[in-house]
Amino acid sequence: METGKKKLPIGIENFQEIQTEDFYYVDKTNLIKELLTGWAKVNLFTRPRRFGKSLNMNMLKCFFEIGGDRTLFEGLKISREKELCEKYMGQFPVISISLKSVEGRNYQQACAALRRVVGNEALRFYYLLESDKLLSSEKEMYSALTSVKDGAFAMADETLVDSLRTLSQLLEKHYGQKVILLIDEYDVPLDKSFQAGYYDEMVALIRGLLGNALKTNDYLQFAVLTGCLRISKESIFTGLNNLKVLSVAEVQFDEAFGFTDEEVREILEYYGLSDHYEEMKEWYDGYQFGNVEVYCPWDVINYCDTLRADPDAQPRNYWINTSSNEVVRRFIRKSDNASVRREIEKLVAGEVITKEIHQELTYKDMYDSIDNLWSVLFTTGYLTQRGKPEGDRFRLAIPNMEIRKIFTTQIMEFFKENVPKNGEALKEFCDALINGNAEGVEKRLGEYLKRTISIRDTFVKKQMKENFFHGILLGILGFEDSWSVSSNKESGDGYSDILVETDEGETGIILEIKYAEDGKLDAACREALEQIERNRYEEVLLDEGVDHILKYGIAFYKKRCRVMFAGDASPQ
Repeated sequence: METGKKKLPIGIENFQEIQTEDFYYVDKTNLIKELLTGWAKVNLFTRPRRFGKSLNMNMLKCFFEIGGDRTLFEGLKISREKELCEKYMGQFPVISISLKSVEGRNYQQACAALRRVVGNEALRFYYLLESDKLLSSEKEMYSALTSVKDGAFAMADETLVDSLRTLSQLLEKHYGQKVILLIDEYDVPLDKSFQAGYYDEMVALIRGLLGNALKTNDYLQFAVLTGCLRISKESIFTGLNNLKVLSVAEVQFDEAFGFTDEEVREILEYYGLSDHYEEMKEWYDGYQFGNVEVYCPWDVINYCDTLRADPDAQPRNYWINTSSNEVVRRFIRKSDNASVRREIEKLVAGEVITKEIHQELTYKDMYDSIDNLWSVLFTTGYLTQRGKPEGDRFRLAIPNMEIRKIFTTQIMEFFKENVPKNGEALKEFCDALINGNAEGVEKRLGEYLKRTISIRDTFVKKQMKENFFHGILLGILGFEDSWSVSSNKESGDGYSDILVETDEGETGIILEIKYAEDGKLDAACREALEQIERNRYEEVLLDEGVDHILKYGIAFYKKRCRVMFAGDASPQ
């Protein structure tokens, strides 16, 4: 790994740490200028996970907070805005909380987590107890926010609901200056409570907390909230008329979250990795926010870090480890509907489909219908827009190879779950296979292909298509749990696709799989059988004492397949 370069900020969401500990920083300080010039009292940014929301929020805190370190912003874009810096930098008390840890098995545990978050933030302002600007009754109000009993914050429910407004009031009186309120991941408690079964109680609590802090708060300069979903006003933001929602569809702030192409080129050049631009783009670019195409920052930083250690490393899925893929899982399970199955196939093939998107949802609505699932897939980053929307109608596509891999993995999982449900068809497939009945194998395999979601067309290389069908065959063969099935096992002069030994150990089966890009299935089958002979795949079975060996060439093209038994492989 090259030395003397800045460190990559993997998982670092503290702006001060990035600036003082020699981490690489992609300058997003224009966000400050946009917030101040495109004024709104309450700003809600909705972006998918891992797009830099928390780091941006911490950057805002560092900029506005009284007593902040001005040197952190030297040389950054905002430092060119002399008037704005003079007027706003270091001029405000800032309340900054993240709700990402507010969860629990029940409502009481989640409330305790929220008390912890608010109580710990209130403790930062311990000097309020000594303030000569506050009355003794106001100091008692502060003490109620930070009171502890048996090692846990003990503020009463009504104190908690009013806590952010109360803290704003006390800070405004102490400083003689209105407060900036930053709330990161505002929707996580709602997501967690929905999953755990106490959603209605949590909605009421968050509605009260935000309503008091944002709607009836005379001590508020402005507020910024972030989240993944735009929860409907009726659910959370009732009566909040000063809310400006800045979703992935908005042109405003379209470069504030995620890395632009230029920013990614600069990172790669800085670390001497420019040769990897194409795979970086293919795997991690493709999100459209407003008018700008952006990369997922989490992926870019992680892949750069991997490449610095191993220049030959292939792209892989980093985002899947950070996010629940529940919405994709639920979506794929709707594929029993033929029209949904066709739409999924189009998306996975790299095509665009048009759907009406409802950007305001409640968690209760999310999974109610396939129409709402499209909206959730869009807002959470599993689908992105292409071109300009027409009203609520968006042209949707899978952004890149990484997200496509999430879809194909879930498709395969769904297929494997459903295979055992038809035991009779599975038995017929396995019987045909062991009896050398290529026609019977082909018939049963074709029936499976019609019912599953095919992965086809131009989006991926031939090898990846073969891998998909390879997975389908493994899923079917797994039915015979007494058979030994190995995949890509070293044998003879190469690696055969699938080797099977039956339970008595006397019969072996070799399956070689091809994807016929040109649709010529017979030729692809013959090529597969020739490869088995050329590479002597049977030797590993012969070494194991298996002397009855069946060889199959299997070719796929979209929803079609052809199966040839070695006896059928006559030269043409």
